[in-house]
Amino acid sequence: MLAIPQEPQKDVAQPSQHIGPPPEEGEDESRLLLRFAAPRDPVMVADWVSFNVIDTEKQDWARGWAALKKFTEREQHARVPYGYKEGAYPLGQWVAEQRRAYGAGQMTGQRARRLEQLGMVWSPADERFQENLEAARAYLEEHWTLCAPRSATMLDRPVGQWLSNLRRPGALEGHPEWKTALEAVDEDWNPSWPAEWQRHYAALRDLVADEEGQADVLPGFTVHGMDIGKWLARQRKPEVWQALTDGQRERLEQLGIVPLALEPEEPAKPSATPVGAFERGVAALAQYKAREGSVTVPRAHVERLEDGTEVRLGVFLTLELVPLPAPVGPPAPCT
Repeated sequence: MLAIPQEPQKDVAQPSQHIGPPPEEGEDESRLLLRFAAPRDPVMVADWVSFNVIDTEKQDWARGWAALKKFTEREQHARVPYGYKEGAYPLGQWVAEQRRAYGAGQMTGQRARRLEQLGMVWSPADERFQENLEAARAYLEEHWTLCAPRSATMLDRPVGQWLSNLRRPGALEGHPEWKTALEAVDEDWNPSWPAEWQRHYAALRDLVADEEGQADVLPGFTVHGMDIGKWLARQRKPEVWQALTDGQRERLEQLGIVPLALEPEEPAKPSATPVGAFERGVAALAQYKAREGSVTVPRAHVERLEDGTEVRLGVFLTLELVPLPAPVGPPAPCT
């Protein structure tokens, strides 16, 4: 009907008309003013046609949408508390009812799209996730990883505990979009290796990002309380390198980090420590003679060998030098 050419009425001035129910007591005027003689905003006309022609039996929904739009333009979000009123309109209850209808499949796609354009979040759990994800992004900007310790906070949110909870087995069941969103921020947010290792690696990665070739990060170079140089030196040890997972070694190699070469094993030196009591005694006597120039040793003397072994040298000589007693008389004849 709006497209049908109208007969010009030169002598009759048509008054402007308000479209929609009049406001209740205490409410602001929200009716659309239909005046075709003046230029109108195309978006406003499209909304008016949709709400007042297509959905003529749902005028209250249009009032709720208009109130939510006013709220979002002022607050820059659509997180309306349940008890909040926009003027005299119970906007919080209306938003809660829209979420219920959407979850029950009772909302048309057109209405859902209109609400989503205003920033509507259908699930409070999804809303909290997005808020925490924003804090996680801020943490990543400062620490280069989402493997935050449990005590970490950002934007007044316990982002460390939140991420730790999401790493638990089964925490993301039924929410594949959450996992996708976290991986988009940091693909290693939940590595198969310890989170502490990932924190050190992320700091090293940031240090060498602008370096050409392998960076010289020496022990004592600390970032966020972590000695990155000492950690790197340990990773390059052959025995530690072999104990790393393929993913860990791959990430270090991407930074130009390689393990140290194995040192050749030295042949075992023969032990110079006497093993038997007699050998220890002889070694102690030789040591005593070299020092004193004599083998006359007091009975109570104790000689200490180079390995710390103590030998009662005087007693040793007494026992070793005492001759065996000779047999007494001839042997008895055999009978």
